[in-house]
Amino acid sequence: MRSAQADSAASRGADHWDQMDWPSLHRHVRGLQTRIAKAARDQDWRRVKALQRFLVNSYSAKALAVKRVTGNDGKRTPGVDGEVWTTPGAKWKAIQRLDSRGLRPQPLRRVYIPKRGSTTKKRPLGIPAMIDRAQQALHLQALEPVAETQADPHSYGFRRSRGTHDAINRVFTLLAREGAAPWILEGDIKGCFDHISHGWLKCHVPMDKKVLSAWLKAGFVESGKLFPTTAGTPQGGIASPTLANVALDGLEKALAERFGPTVAALNRSRVRLVRYADDFIITGTSKELLEREVKPLVEAFLAERGLELSPEKTTITHIAEGFDFLGQNVRKYGGKLLIKPSVKNVKAFLTDIRETIRVNLPAKQETLIDLLNPKIRGWANYHRHVVAKETFVWVDHYIWHALWRWARRRHPRKSRRWVRARYFRTQEFRHWVFAARARGYKDEPRTKVLFSAADVRIVRHVGVKSDANPFDPAWDDYFAQRQRTRVLQRLQNRRLLKQLWQQQDGKCLGCGQLIDESDRWHVLPVVPFQAGGTRSPTNLRMLHPTCHRRLRAAAGSLPGCAVLVHRPPSSGASSMLEPDTGPTRTSGS
Repeated sequence: MRSAQADSAASRGADHWDQMDWPSLHRHVRGLQTRIAKAARDQDWRRVKALQRFLVNSYSAKALAVKRVTGNDGKRTPGVDGEVWTTPGAKWKAIQRLDSRGLRPQPLRRVYIPKRGSTTKKRPLGIPAMIDRAQQALHLQALEPVAETQADPHSYGFRRSRGTHDAINRVFTLLAREGAAPWILEGDIKGCFDHISHGWLKCHVPMDKKVLSAWLKAGFVESGKLFPTTAGTPQGGIASPTLANVALDGLEKALAERFGPTVAALNRSRVRLVRYADDFIITGTSKELLEREVKPLVEAFLAERGLELSPEKTTITHIAEGFDFLGQNVRKYGGKLLIKPSVKNVKAFLTDIRETIRVNLPAKQETLIDLLNPKIRGWANYHRHVVAKETFVWVDHYIWHALWRWARRRHPRKSRRWVRARYFRTQEFRHWVFAARARGYKDEPRTKVLFSAADVRIVRHVGVKSDANPFDPAWDDYFAQRQRTRVLQRLQNRRLLKQLWQQQDGKCLGCGQLIDESDRWHVLPVVPFQAGGTRSPTNLRMLHPTCHRRLRAAAGSLPGCAVLVHRPPSSGASSMLEPDTGPTRTSGS
C-alpha cells in the first residue's frame, strides 16, 4: 500500500513538473529582482533584506533554482551523497525540500581538473550535493540584483550580459587613443577562490548570514576524509563567482578616490582598471606611479579580504612590449594598437588539436571531423573580434599538415596521390579540403567538411555600457537589442535558423524566455517528418532543451522527428540535424 502511494505521489509530481508555467514563474522572479535592485540603488537595506527573504521563500524562485541545477552541464555529476535529479518526479520533490530553515549543507566532493593552458597542473574543484546546489541557485537569485547594482563599472567576469569580449573592448578603448597611458600593471590574485576571508564575506555580502556561514563552513571530502574549510569559496559552487565578485568590487572606486578625485587629476594619472574575475590590468602614466602608489593600494585592498597578489604573475609592462590578457596579446606597433590571439593561447589550442588527432588514428574520417569542428569553430569565434585573420590562416595551415601526417600514417604503403584522393577534396576555389562522404537523414549522401578558421569573419565587438544594469527595466530594450545583434551575427550563414529565430522574435515557444547565443536550443517540427512535415520555417519551432523534454513528456515521444541540436559557442560545438529516436543526444542538455 505504501509503495502504491509513493508511486502515485511520484506520478503526480512528474505531472506537476511537466505542466509548469515557466513564463509566469520567470515574470514573478524578475519582478522581485527588479524591486530588490531598486531598493539597493536607494540604499534601503531593510527593504532589500525583506524582499530577499520573500524571494527565497517563493515557489517561483525554488522552481527556477531546481530547473537551473538540473539543466546545466553538471546535472549528472553527484555530490558526496551520490544523488542526482533526473526524473520529473525527483525535480518536483526537490522544490518541496528547498527551505533555509534547518539548513545543513553537506561537505563538497573534491576533485581535480586540468588547469587551463597547462597539461600537467591541476586545480581543485568542489562539487556540492544537488540539494546544496539548488539552495545556492535559490539564494543567488536574491543576491545577484544587489551585487550587480554595486558592481564596479568595468568588471566583466561572471556577470549577466558581460564577458571577455567586453573586457577586451574596454582595453582597446583605453589604450588605442593617442596619448593613452603607456604603462600597464598586470595583476593576478593568488588563489583567489581559496583564500577569501570568511569573516569579510559574512560582514559584507548582502544575503542571509546564517545561510552564507553554513555554505562557507561545509568542508570537503577527499579520498574518503573530511577536511574543514577556514577560508575561500569552493570552485564549483554556483554562488562562488558572485561571492568573489562582491569581494573584489570596490577596487575601481578606491583607485578613483585616490588618483582621480577630479576629472583633471584622473586624466593626469590615467589610472584606470579593467577586471575580469581575478585577472585585471591597471593603466598608468609611469612605471614609478604603478610600482610605488598603485600596487601598494591594491595590496592593501586585497589584504582586507585575506587575499594577495601573485608575485610571479603580477608585472608592470610597457605597451610597446605588449602583454597577454584573456587569451589575447595587446601591443602597440609604431604607435598603433593591435590586439591578436596570444602565442600561449594559440599554442594551447594547437596542442589540443594535435592530441585529438593523435588519439584518433584508427577513427573514421567523419568521426575525426566531428571531433575537430567544434574545437576549431569555438576557438575561432572567440577570437573573431580581434586582429586574427592572419592567425586563422596559419592555424588552418598547421592543422592541414597534422591531418596530412594522420592520413599518411594510416596508409604507409599507399602513394601520396592515393592518400590525397581518399581524404581530400576540391570545393570551388579551394583545393586539399579535408572532407569525407557520410550518410545524413534517411541515408541521404552528404559530405562532411573540416571547418576552416579562416572562414570566420572579423567583426568589431561593441562593448557593453558600463552603467547598464540587467535588473533595471530602463535597460531592457538595450540588452534585448544587444542580444538580437549577437544572435543574428552568429546565424548569418544559417538562413533557416536565422529566419526561424526572427519568426519567434528570439523567444522559446516553450517558456517564453529569450534564446541567447549562450543557450542551447533544439529545433523540431510541428508535424513530424515521417507524417509528411516539411523543413520549412512554418513547420519548425525553436525550444530550449528543457522545454522540449517537457513538451515531449506531456505529449509523448514522436519517433522519427528530426531535432536540430545547437550547442552554445562557449563550448565550441556545432549544430547537426539528426533523427530523434529517443532522448536527444546532447551533452549537458
